Amino acid sequence: MFTLFKGLWQYLFQKDEYFILIIGLDNAGKSTLLEHIKRKYAIREYQGIPFEKIAPTIGMNVGRIDMKTDILVLWDLGGQTELQSLWSKYFTDCHGVIYVVDSSDSARLQESYECFESLISHKELTNVPLLVLANKQDKPNTLNAENIKQTFNQCATNLGKRDCTLHEVSALSGNGLDESMQWILECVKRNIYRPPKTKEIT
Repeated sequence: MFTLFKGLWQYLFQKDEYFILIIGLDNAGKSTLLEHIKRKYAIREYQGIPFEKIAPTIGMNVGRIDMKTDILVLWDLGGQTELQSLWSKYFTDCHGVIYVVDSSDSARLQESYECFESLISHKELTNVPLLVLANKQDKPNTLNAENIKQTFNQCATNLGKRDCTLHEVSALSGNGLDESMQWILECVKRNIYRPPKTKEIT
């Protein structure tokens, strides 16, 4: 009877919580991405910051969103070169990674790839699901998913057995965000190597 009651209590009043890193080069649109996600999935009423007033992240922005069955805590980390060395401090605690690429800036694609290649070599991220977002698809003459894959697939053998995919999105319009968030949620839930934290619903 106690076991049954405990299971019912967990079902009604507790949700699993997963920590997701949002990283990528500066100006990739990470903060706009987080802001749009917070508007769509905010746990409490959230008015939001006008997109045109979002400044580059210095340090970290945090968003906690309700995916109905689970909670995702999103950490948006600054992408400036001098801040990238700090990313690894969060690797052991994260359940998944969202890597954002500015698909409107072909001049920095190789730089973004090199950053990505360095990222997946960290042993702390072994078996951690990885979602690559080709952002800014609302702009003209952007690189599509296939263009970006041609460059990023150079390190495909280093990905190991982790879940990894690439989606086209626009953080500004919100196109592609629902599918992307559902994908990362499904992957972190089935990843046995990083169990969730459980929080009571308040």
